Amino acid sequence: MASRTNEIQKQIQDDWANREYIEVITSSIKKISDFLNGFDLSCRSRIASLNEKLTALERRIEYIEARVTMGAIACIYSNSSKLHISLLL
Repeated sequence: MASRTNEIQKQIQDDWANREYIEVITSSIKKISDFLNGFDLSCRSRIASLNEKLTALERRIEYIEARVTMGAIACIYSNSSKLHISLLL
């Protein structure tokens, strides 16, 4: 009878040890998951910010290209039998 009681107590102790181990693993997985979610949010935020800056730069480039194209209208005029081409910028 005493050995049966000791066996049951041993099983209970092993069960509690396993539960504690599972709790540590679960807690660690949750911490890793929280970190990864925070990292994902941070990266998305930074990428969105970079995307806004890139879009602004693209718009400026398009504007400058349009200005150059419009300003590159060659004005041809003659002056003392010489042909001059000037770019209006």
